[in-house]
Amino acid sequence: MHILNIFRKKTGIIVLMAVIAITTVCAAPVSVMADGAYWPEGPQVNSPCAVVMEVNTGTVLYEKNSHEKHYPASITKILTTYLAILNCKMDEKVTFSKEAVNDSRDGSSSISRDVGEEMTMEQTLYGVMLESANECAYAAAEHTGKKLGGDYSTFIDLMNKTAKELGCEDTHFNNANGLPDENHWTSAYDMGLISCEAYKNDEFRKITGTKTYMIPPTNKHSTETPLYNHHALLHPFKQYSQYVNADCTGGKTGYTKVANSTLVTFAEKDGLTLCVVIMNAQSPGHYEDTNTLLNYCFSNFKALNIGENETNESSDSSKDLGVLNSYGMYAKVSENYVVLPNNAEFSEVTREEDEKKPDSKDALATVKYLYGDHVVGRVNLIGSGEKVDLSYFDAANSSKNVIRIKPVYFLILLVVLIALVILILIGRRVYDNFYRIRHKLSAKKEQHERYKQYKRMKRRKTNLSFRGKKKY
Repeated sequence: MHILNIFRKKTGIIVLMAVIAITTVCAAPVSVMADGAYWPEGPQVNSPCAVVMEVNTGTVLYEKNSHEKHYPASITKILTTYLAILNCKMDEKVTFSKEAVNDSRDGSSSISRDVGEEMTMEQTLYGVMLESANECAYAAAEHTGKKLGGDYSTFIDLMNKTAKELGCEDTHFNNANGLPDENHWTSAYDMGLISCEAYKNDEFRKITGTKTYMIPPTNKHSTETPLYNHHALLHPFKQYSQYVNADCTGGKTGYTKVANSTLVTFAEKDGLTLCVVIMNAQSPGHYEDTNTLLNYCFSNFKALNIGENETNESSDSSKDLGVLNSYGMYAKVSENYVVLPNNAEFSEVTREEDEKKPDSKDALATVKYLYGDHVVGRVNLIGSGEKVDLSYFDAANSSKNVIRIKPVYFLILLVVLIALVILILIGRRVYDNFYRIRHKLSAKKEQHERYKQYKRMKRRKTNLSFRGKKKY
């Protein structure tokens, strides 16, 4: 019994220690290298090339062959529209030249404008984005080029210059509408950069998110010209009405025989603004894959406000926030956010000075926020007259990160703990049974020895009795 009590005490201690160990591991943060941070695995899509970017942070949430060069077709018109908006007023009069009208040759996308026809820039750009009219794209580019002191080729040069400034490395444009040209190519990633920048413009967002538009009579057309957005996720177009997505806020379609189907889509939900780019796809796969990617991103990622979370972190006097400790004033912090997987926390993010020149003339520097090797947000630091110590951004200070045990790992550890407890209980039961069997055998053996001893004593008495009798 003494041995059994000792075993039972040890069993309780083992179970208690296992519970404490599991609880400690799950509750305490584990220090790991930053590139070990958890990132959700993306879905499988049929389109050869795809990328998903969060517009305001630039975070790449998904990519597949995103740097492969392909013909973009009419998604080129996103940059055409954006640059026309930046350099022109919407009420400026655009006159269609012979070259512009001829650019809708061979039955390509058109709203049948005539040489010498006049429309406002706003009307022209609705023709570009909704009906993908090639003559409208040429006319808008030609008008803008002339306004800049040149011609149509001046606008093309501006397209390439802007693309380079945005960080595009796989791009060269040779026209304003995306018609096939061996010197006109880009990648899904570069189109993502261009599209995200364009979507930040209010006028562009209004145009790309419009489902229908009516061009009033012009000097060449006595009747109105109705326009319909061809993007099936935004507006039920032709046979693709089943792909309409309530979160879609705009985009641009494209197609040529050499480019196949291309598609740019904007969508907003739960504080996230996404841009999905599909290239070299087969219709209607580009719509199906876009909806798949939107569902994946909206289900697996979240936006966390930088201002609110930095305030919470700075309230902890033990926190070393480097330049943010000594500076304390940020540009547009309330409007900026980071994009993280749903299971991640703001405390897992590291800060690093961005090598790029700040996009604000008032900014001393731009801080970029990283989760592992993913850039998940940026914010400008505005000058306050104080000396700013940027040594915080040394590589040694940003090489490590703290991530917490994910729920799936907690469940695995919990299952292991339960299995361990079950094994211990089974072992104790087996030991108890073994002890009872051994105790029973010992008792039986002892009884047998007593019986043998009793028999010996009985024989001895019998012998003594026999010897005491007289013989006659």
